[in-house]
Order: sequence, then C-alpha cells, then structure tokens
Amino acid sequence: MRKFQKPELLAPAGNMEKLRMALLYGADAVYLGGKLFGLRAFASNFSAEEMKEAIRFAHSLQKKVYVTVNIFAHNEDINALPDYLRSLQDTGADALLISDLGVWSVAREVLPGMPLHVSTQANTSNWAAVKAWENLGASRVVLARELSLAEMKEIGSKTDVELEAFVHGAMCISYSGRCWLSSYLTGRDGNRGACAQVCRWEFGLREKNRPGEVYDVAGDERGTYIMNSKDLCLLAYLPELMQAGIGSFKIEGRMKSAHYAASVVSVYRRAVDACWSDPEHYTVKQEWLDELEKVSHRPYTTGFALGKPDETAQNYTTSAYLQSHEFTGLVRSWQQGRLTVEQRNNMKAGETLEVFRPDGSLGTLVLEEMRNEEGDAITVVPHPQMVFTCKAEEEIPVNAILRRRMY
Repeated sequence: MRKFQKPELLAPAGNMEKLRMALLYGADAVYLGGKLFGLRAFASNFSAEEMKEAIRFAHSLQKKVYVTVNIFAHNEDINALPDYLRSLQDTGADALLISDLGVWSVAREVLPGMPLHVSTQANTSNWAAVKAWENLGASRVVLARELSLAEMKEIGSKTDVELEAFVHGAMCISYSGRCWLSSYLTGRDGNRGACAQVCRWEFGLREKNRPGEVYDVAGDERGTYIMNSKDLCLLAYLPELMQAGIGSFKIEGRMKSAHYAASVVSVYRRAVDACWSDPEHYTVKQEWLDELEKVSHRPYTTGFALGKPDETAQNYTTSAYLQSHEFTGLVRSWQQGRLTVEQRNNMKAGETLEVFRPDGSLGTLVLEEMRNEEGDAITVVPHPQMVFTCKAEEEIPVNAILRRRMY
C-alpha cells in the first residue's frame, strides 16, 4: 500500500554555485553529475573533491544529493565503472541515478547498500516495468516524460516503490531522451553525455529529384524548427501529481544558470508547500507565473500530462529563449549600510535593480555610492565576477539576487 507524504522538491545542480542556490532557495535535494558516466558532459560537473564539498554542504542543511551514472554504456565503459562507483560512495552520495541495466547490475554488486534510482532515460512507462525495477532493488523510479497524469495515477495505484516525475524544464523531442540525431550529424553521442541539441537547429526540406534546392518546411524567411519543443511547466497540476503518488517533483536544467535554479526552485517551493497544506483550494498565483517568465525559457507546455501533445507543443519559428529579467549580481554580505556584491552582468550607478531574496520576496535597490574593492569610487561594474560595494540602508540577505528588467 503506497504511503503518501509531502513530495520532495528535486533540483538540478550543474556546478557548486547552482547547487548552493537551489538548496538555499528551497530544494529538498539536488541531482548532479561527476566527471564520468553522466548525460551532461558539457555541464561543469563535479570532481570527487568538489562532490564531497557539495554533499557536505547539502547534508549540513539536512538535504540530499543524487549522482547521475546514466549513460548507455559500451564495453569499454564497464572496466572503469567499479572503481568510479566506489569513489561515488566515498563522497557520501545519497543515491545513484542509473538507466542502463548493465550499469545497474555492476552497481548492485559493487555497492550493495547504495540506494539506486532508475533514470528517466530508462523510459519506464508502465506499472509492470516499475514493478520489475522494484524487484531488481530500485529505491525509486523516475517515470518517463511521455506519461499522462492518468497513467501516472494508475502506476501509483499498482506499485509501492518511490516515484519521481519531471514537473518543469526542457523537453526532449525523442522518447525519454533516447536520441541518435546528435551522434549521426555531429559525432557527439547524446546517449553518452555529449548531445549537440540538433533538435534546436534550423531545418529545411530537400526533395531528392531537385538536388541543391532547399525549401522551408513552414514558409517564412526565418526557416523552421520542426523539432523544437516547448518547456514543460506543471505548476497548475501539483494536486493531481500528489494524488498520483509522485513522491519527488523534478526540475530539469543542469545546463541552466544559477538564476534559473534559484528562481524556478523558489516558485515550486512555495507552490508545493501551498498545495500540500490545502490541496482542495490550491491555485497558481500570478506572482509565481511572473517569476517563471523572468528566467531563460521557451514557451511553456503541459507536455504529455493531459494526453498526447498536439502541434502547439512545438515552437516552429525560433529556438530563441524568452527572458524578462537579467541576472546582474549576487549579494555576498551587508554591513553597516553597505552591500557587497559579486557582478554577473554590467551595472551602472543610478540604475534601479530588483532584489530577489531566498525566501521568494522582492524588493528594489538603487545603485548609489559604488566603490571597488580598494575603496575607490566607481560608476560602472564592467568586469565578470568583480566585487564592489554600494549603499543599502536596509539589510539585504546573503545570496539574494540582483537583476534588471530587460523589457
């Protein structure tokens, strides 16, 4: 019999800064990759020592860290796998995310006590498959993104193992991320961590009897992006996900910015808390929707949650991102009316910035009396990660984000 409990909020962590921001802005756990055997080779990822530091930090907050080992391994990968798995255990990781049955078998043998989660790349899309993974010792199964809420609910009613599902972030055009386009067109294998995101490229149509002639698939001068999916957002369907037995709400985006991690986590933290406390009267607040527009994203869709997506789930005219606000600085300290900030984008004296605090509240700050680290007066902060101070009569908490409206 499934035990219902408040869902975990699980966030991506592409590097240490993103991990810290995700946890400080409300995530219960994060998932990250090491230097090997993960599907995000172009994220910064973590060395063994960096991972130990990250896990110590998470555990100091009573939060968890899951490590991805989710490539589809080839023969040459297996020899190095046992030692790598042991090194992950030494870091104190709370669980490993695995998609390949061979990797699973090695991990179960080498680390018999380590909790193992079935990655979404295993495309687990029915209750029988969930039961099969449970029989193999899975602590949790991450469901395929191609499931409706009704299908999730049926799985939840017929299984007992923990279930995890994506609630927000980029969608892959291929089934559960199993894609060979990148490998075929660029030599970079997306199933081994090196996806070139070919699905976001601009495509045309060529007819074999007319060599050299290329036609727009959807006729305008910008070409077409026939495989360019919108981003998932299930903020409005948290009650249904809870009723389906989903115990972990997962946010996609290890390649995204620290601003993205903080903003999206903050919204879902408030939403999960509100939904759990009163699911019958849960409503999506406009301020949450406004916040999700401030970070880099594509137009939002509900994906497969309400049934098979139609043509509106794709964006055929551009692969460009939307974003209403720009991350300009990160607060390092406040003391005696002066704020210390680390630059993320150019800032100038006199401009008014929005302050986004870890508790989700907003404020404003006018940049006045700016000084560099040597104490010299300045009017502009042009250099990446440059540290400066400015006047701030009211205290602003450490790790608050400063940002400007772009339009």
